[in-house]
Amino acid sequence: MHNVIPALMPNLMSNLMPNLILNGLRLAGVAACLLAAAQAWSQPVTYTLTPERSWVHFEVLHFGTSTSRGRFGPVQGEVVLDRTAGRGELGLRINVASVDTGIPVFNARLKQADLLATEAFPEAYFVATRIRFEGAKVAEVRGEFTLRGISQPLSLRATHFACRDDAGVEICGGDFEGELLRGDFGATFGLPLVGNRIRLVVQVQGTRR
Repeated sequence: MHNVIPALMPNLMSNLMPNLILNGLRLAGVAACLLAAAQAWSQPVTYTLTPERSWVHFEVLHFGTSTSRGRFGPVQGEVVLDRTAGRGELGLRINVASVDTGIPVFNARLKQADLLATEAFPEAYFVATRIRFEGAKVAEVRGEFTLRGISQPLSLRATHFACRDDAGVEICGGDFEGELLRGDFGATFGLPLVGNRIRLVVQVQGTRR
């Protein structure tokens, strides 16, 4: 038996060696993929907003009875997320003249100088450099909102945030809520009969660049 084993070793090694090399290459490939994924995850990633999936909805109490609702959009902009560092930034641009409540006469009234003043200030902006994460998910965005040429702090809290793979492309998006006082931006017509507090519901979706 002791003489047989040494004699069989060359044949065993010649049979095993291709499999060992192949498995080693496979493991190396898997390791390389995992390393690349880890490096990509640890670096800032930029997402471009998908216009048809990105809108700003608003609600305001009307004459103390019902709630008036409408929306602006599509919203344009970019978001940069650095999940490892737990930070990010974003810049959103909103076409204010796109306001739509479903009532053409109301839309026209909102665009006038004592409310949205769309002729003098056709766009609004939200710029944020403070993004709070819970794990890998965005939980809150804090920044500055500019309307009618006036800037005020604004915080948007995530009610939902997730990412998915779409044919090899990462898609991230979520729903966010916040509040502002329209009087702080000089849109004071109708106060206090029409509410001062505006509830915002923002939906965004971005494609990884």
